[in-house]
Amino acid sequence: MEAKRILSLGLAAFSIFLLVPKPAHAAGNPTTEIIELGRLLFFDKRLSADNTISCATCHDPKRGFTDNQPVSTGIKGQKGNRNAPTVINRIFGTIQFWDGRAASLEDQAKGPLTNPVEMGMTDHNAVVSKLKKIKFYAEQSRKIFGREINIDDVASAIASFERTVVSDDSKFDLFVGGDAKALNASEKNGLDLFSGKGRCAVCHSGPRFSDEDFHNIGVGMNGKNPDLGRFNVTHKDEDKGAFKTPALRDISSTAPYMHDGSLKTLKDVIEFYDTGGIPNPNLHPIIEKLELSKKEKADLESFLKALDGKRWRNITAPEKFPD
Repeated sequence: MEAKRILSLGLAAFSIFLLVPKPAHAAGNPTTEIIELGRLLFFDKRLSADNTISCATCHDPKRGFTDNQPVSTGIKGQKGNRNAPTVINRIFGTIQFWDGRAASLEDQAKGPLTNPVEMGMTDHNAVVSKLKKIKFYAEQSRKIFGREINIDDVASAIASFERTVVSDDSKFDLFVGGDAKALNASEKNGLDLFSGKGRCAVCHSGPRFSDEDFHNIGVGMNGKNPDLGRFNVTHKDEDKGAFKTPALRDISSTAPYMHDGSLKTLKDVIEFYDTGGIPNPNLHPIIEKLELSKKEKADLESFLKALDGKRWRNITAPEKFPD
């Protein structure tokens, strides 16, 4: 019966079950030493101008590798204008940031370091100079990379660590793997809705539950000066208000939602889609009123929570940092 259920879900769900994740690795296979160096750098606040902000400040493992805030806070209490995306399963992702302005995790890792609102270093040379003064980092760079510290190796180490932040052991994965009892009745009904009436799987497809594409669903477009998202990168009119489809694995741990953090709960997200988003000239054609019942909304939320995994939860911050 469960095999028939999966087959009956239609083409929209097909990619969810059958696409094999393709890791977006950098060249070569990172060693344990590189990954551990990256873990230290990821959590080390000394990479910021005033030693108060690390990568983990906005991507905290205790908060689903986000900060659970509408928008992130950088040095001197400055507020950004976008919600911090989770690091979970970015190994399977392609271009980075809500607007896709970074081509890789390595490129992404460099950006916040010199952003004046985030970590505030004057330039990448200042980052390198600061790290060279920390004996351990200077020695590890020579040992691992065979050269003095440079920004590309710093970014490579951080990205190598980030690629270990993986979620692939959810109740949903057990169900797809053949355990018919892994999902309860509500979660199975939610899966049907996700792949059918709810239209979720049109964009939230593949093993990460994201097509890694950019869509306008109307969030923020009714504001006075809306964030135009992907348009700021491509300068194409059709990209106005378009943002990258967020992955849904472990979505219950990464509230609030949307690029501006404007939706506080999964219930809010489901209500937003049920009402048809926010009308604007570039609204994605798939966004229409769904008219879900109260039970259907509850079942859909149950399914989304069944995407929670465990492996990434074993990652913790270093107990101490090198001198």
